[in-house]
Amino acid sequence: MNLSFFIASRYFRSKKKRNFITILSRISMIGVAVGTMALVIVLSVFNGLEDLIRGLYASFDAELKVEAAVGKSFRVEQDWLNEIQTVEGVEVVTEVIEDNALFGYKGVQKVAKLKGVSDNFLDQGRFEQGYFRGQISLGTEKQPEAILGMGVASSLRVDINNDLEFLTVYYPKASRSGSIDPRQMYNREIIRPIGYFSIEKQFDDEYIIAPISFVEELLEYGNRRTALEIKVLEGYRISQVKRNLREHLGTDFLVRDTDEQHASLLRAIKIEKLFVYLTLTFILAVASFNIFFSLSMLAIEKKKDIAVLKALGAKDSLIQAIYLKQGAIIAFSGAIIGLVLGFLIVWLQDTFGLVSLGVASSIIDNYPVKMVWTDFLYTCISVIAITLMASYRPAKIASKVKTVEQL
Repeated sequence: MNLSFFIASRYFRSKKKRNFITILSRISMIGVAVGTMALVIVLSVFNGLEDLIRGLYASFDAELKVEAAVGKSFRVEQDWLNEIQTVEGVEVVTEVIEDNALFGYKGVQKVAKLKGVSDNFLDQGRFEQGYFRGQISLGTEKQPEAILGMGVASSLRVDINNDLEFLTVYYPKASRSGSIDPRQMYNREIIRPIGYFSIEKQFDDEYIIAPISFVEELLEYGNRRTALEIKVLEGYRISQVKRNLREHLGTDFLVRDTDEQHASLLRAIKIEKLFVYLTLTFILAVASFNIFFSLSMLAIEKKKDIAVLKALGAKDSLIQAIYLKQGAIIAFSGAIIGLVLGFLIVWLQDTFGLVSLGVASSIIDNYPVKMVWTDFLYTCISVIAITLMASYRPAKIASKVKTVEQL
């Protein structure tokens, strides 16, 4: 066994009468354990929230979305759509027309986003997560049907079981000079509400989904579309299909995956996670000051032992190694305990849902958690860095003990 480690471990496991230094060392170990455990748990919660958001958005958004690089819409031709369908890895291509419109129901009005989609929209596994009530259908060309976000449905007080009431949709026309008839300033159509969904507040409060033929006529879009939504063929990586589409479409179009469609939100979560990590690491560093104090007091108490070792030929580097390893034993013992406790708590939360959200309307019952090995790695790196900083000065002081003065 390495001599410096042997002596350091004997100091740590000393069976002599417990004194203040020993108690302080144990407190240091407990502080590191608690800080490490908190880091693992909090980072796992952020990972769970990030995964939850991705899952919720994926149930509404397409795996890949094609938009015009410049402008709001672009023209499509059937031959061009067929070419996109033949791109390697593409399974479903959904045409989309999306714009704001005014909706009315029983005298109540609200502005919301009207999203017109082609018939294969529902083939992309939409609404698999979250809550849905009613029928998943867009009707027919003669009898179009709409699916509403729960927030929109609540604001308009829509009753999907009432077959006699229809949703009225208004959209402004391009201004024409010389007309004073208000009816010439907007298009008006009616559509039957058939169901509503609850996925995420942003979608619930804004979106109404309808057949693209209905929206195309109401908005007078003709063969223009605001986006194409792509479902990737099973067995293909989204990143590879995205590259294939970018090569095929060129610079006139943007091809974005789910993360890129909500880049600002996911970036905010990552930044918040980083700041929480830094804050808890700082708290861990404060807790590790006890290591500095305990090693400093140990160096004072063990001056005679150090002098004896030097008289036997020990070099300053050996003395420093003893105290550095003493600090490492305290910190790593606490870190291992904290990592194990953090792992167990996160596993129990993930398996049994110990802590609930406490929100009756939430689509999940318990706090989401997810363990990522990099979080454990960064936690260990933090503990190593803090231990070196806390142990270096006491080790330096111990190596400066004068042999003649202590013997």
